[in-house]
Amino acid sequence: MSPSAFLGDLHESCHNYQALWKNRDESDNFQQHHDEEIIKEEKRAEVEAEIRLQVDELLREELRNLKMAIDKERVKRVTKKRSKKGRKSKKGKRRRDKDITPDRTLISLYEELALAGIIKKVEKCSMSEYYGEYSYLGITLRQANIEPQSSLSDVRRLVTEYAILPLGSQTVHEKAPWIKSLLLAGPSGTGKRTLVNIICTETGANLIDLSAENIIDKYPGKDGLKMLIHLVFKVGRLLQPTVILINDCEKMFKKKLPKTDLSDPKRLKKELPKAMKLLTPSDRVLLIGCSSAPFEADVRPFCNLYQKIILIPRPDYSSRNIIWRTQIFRHGGILTENLDITSLSKISDGYTPGQIAQACSQVVTERRIAQLARKCLKASEFIGALAQMEPVFADEEEAYKTWYRKTPLGKQKALAIEAEKEAAASGGNKKPVRGGRK
Repeated sequence: MSPSAFLGDLHESCHNYQALWKNRDESDNFQQHHDEEIIKEEKRAEVEAEIRLQVDELLREELRNLKMAIDKERVKRVTKKRSKKGRKSKKGKRRRDKDITPDRTLISLYEELALAGIIKKVEKCSMSEYYGEYSYLGITLRQANIEPQSSLSDVRRLVTEYAILPLGSQTVHEKAPWIKSLLLAGPSGTGKRTLVNIICTETGANLIDLSAENIIDKYPGKDGLKMLIHLVFKVGRLLQPTVILINDCEKMFKKKLPKTDLSDPKRLKKELPKAMKLLTPSDRVLLIGCSSAPFEADVRPFCNLYQKIILIPRPDYSSRNIIWRTQIFRHGGILTENLDITSLSKISDGYTPGQIAQACSQVVTERRIAQLARKCLKASEFIGALAQMEPVFADEEEAYKTWYRKTPLGKQKALAIEAEKEAAASGGNKKPVRGGRK
């Protein structure tokens, strides 16, 4: 594991604390007034830096004057400089020619994408609204040589590390590993689009929707597609942070598409990867793909486009317990002793958070809320709504795991787990030997 880029800042902060504050006597400073000497030292350093720059500039000016007075070939040098500037200006013009819209303002470009429905209004949603509990059995399962399934709490943590922190903070973006694309994969109803809204809300990012269904009959032809990609990435760079969303992104790399699909999902297959390669580490632009069937896509080009993969599982028992409580309360229901949340959490195994929310909306209606004073909610009322939905079965969930093992990230994870097991086994074998030597 490579060392953290933030380690230097932590060491510097610890050093400053040890040198300045650790042994400082503050017994007579109960009101915690400011220390004038510390402020003077900081301002003195700032003034010295400013004066140093001014002195350096004066010295450079004197040096220029001396060179101009002594140099007899000043005219030749001036002509050479002019020729070099001319070459640079030509190169600059070539670069500007790549900008298809040099004469248009940023406001007009943004307005065009917004009116075309490419830039979407973000639904306000915070990370606290993505409910899920920590997996308390993870350590126990690992001790039994069983790799535990990731929990919704793990998903929340990964989304924060991969997307929210780098997009929301320029400092984190510069020092943390550069992630420019992210794939959210999981069954329908697991909250992939909700996570996209959370990322945009928490970071204040613009949401640009390049899903195949959203760009039908928009910017047709090769020239139109070129203009679309140009507008998206130009606006995305100028108005950072930016999230570029592609729903059902597996269709872009699907081998066979149904004839009834008229959205042309392979339209961006060549142009989008090229545009992503032009991004630089200073660009806070993140491509997010959402897929409910990632195993239908060709693995190699699919994983080449998306740098990180987050598998969103169906919620476990503890997560379902929280989801039932919060959703019933959000829809206006009242939690009483007559409502057996434990039984609801058990019988809803395999159902996604979206399905649980849908069941609550069907049961906890305005009419039912009006009856709560004389008739409390019961778990049996939700069974009918759940019976009308199809849960995520174990074989479907296994298909996601099998697909992930075939990806480069899945293979790296398998090798890392195997290395940990070998290290633990070798460590266990060496302990008795060390004891014998002693």
